[in-house]
Amino acid sequence: MSLDEFGLIERIARRAGVRGDVALGIGDDAALLQMPAGQQLVVTADTLNAGVHFPAETPPADIGWKALAVNLSDLAAMGAQPAWCTLSLSLPEASPAWVDGFAEGFFQLADLHGIALVGGDTTRGPLSISITAMGHVPAGKALRRDGAQVGDDVWVTGVPGEAGVALALWQQGLLDVSRPTDEEALEHLRQRLARPTPRSAAGLALHGLASAAIDVSDGLLADLGHICQRSQVAAEILESALPASVQAAAVDQSALFRRIRATTGDDYELCFTAPAALRGQVSESMACVAVPATRIGYIRAGSQVRLVDGEGGASVVPRLGFNHFD
Repeated sequence: MSLDEFGLIERIARRAGVRGDVALGIGDDAALLQMPAGQQLVVTADTLNAGVHFPAETPPADIGWKALAVNLSDLAAMGAQPAWCTLSLSLPEASPAWVDGFAEGFFQLADLHGIALVGGDTTRGPLSISITAMGHVPAGKALRRDGAQVGDDVWVTGVPGEAGVALALWQQGLLDVSRPTDEEALEHLRQRLARPTPRSAAGLALHGLASAAIDVSDGLLADLGHICQRSQVAAEILESALPASVQAAAVDQSALFRRIRATTGDDYELCFTAPAALRGQVSESMACVAVPATRIGYIRAGSQVRLVDGEGGASVVPRLGFNHFD
């Protein structure tokens, strides 16, 4: 059995969350939303396509989670409080089981972050999910890419590179992304690819501390390069300071992890800069929200990202990471 368009919408709408600032939600031509006083609206949008952003065999619950997670990650990088989102679904066939699975993952994450689905669209076509997520931030307090200063520290949350290890294992036929595995370390890596953790709490905690921020979607060095470009500075990253992966080591993939951790994407961690004088406060703020963060380098004068190896040498990294049109 396949759902018609209105049955599909109803099936998703019945799970939509409720917020007091939604004056009119799903069911009309557009939503009516009430912005809090003294706040600026933060808006982001992402599209996920089957075979590009996730393997075709990915369970629908994982697709629903990830589709929202990548948008929440953008809000986190701006230091925004998540509030509302819209969802546009293109489906080759609207089977009730697939729609219910997708909604399970989507709303599981939405409920964790207090974000309400307020509208969207559905159509027949290749599997594609487009989400517009909205949040708010105190006026003038948004974290941006253009505030890094010479002398700032460079930080990253979590362990970039683990999602890349999972993707490589899947490409080699060594990881089944369609179901959980009993092997703890391997399941951790699968989850890092299938269900990234948006660092919303970290973004909010960095108000008044971070000078610039970005989420790591295309690769640590590539995304840090965007901060450098917008801030007109250079960055020096210490390879020895990059976080290690216990899970990659547990499945004998330490060499692969070390090779790709600075250039692979899909981790959705936060990379941010902060004045060196605030190191203690940054550490305390991240500890308070239980988000691991590591100081990995420095902002310098110049215009490029440099990865410094353990020997003291350096390589210039002008552009490394994922690009849809390469």
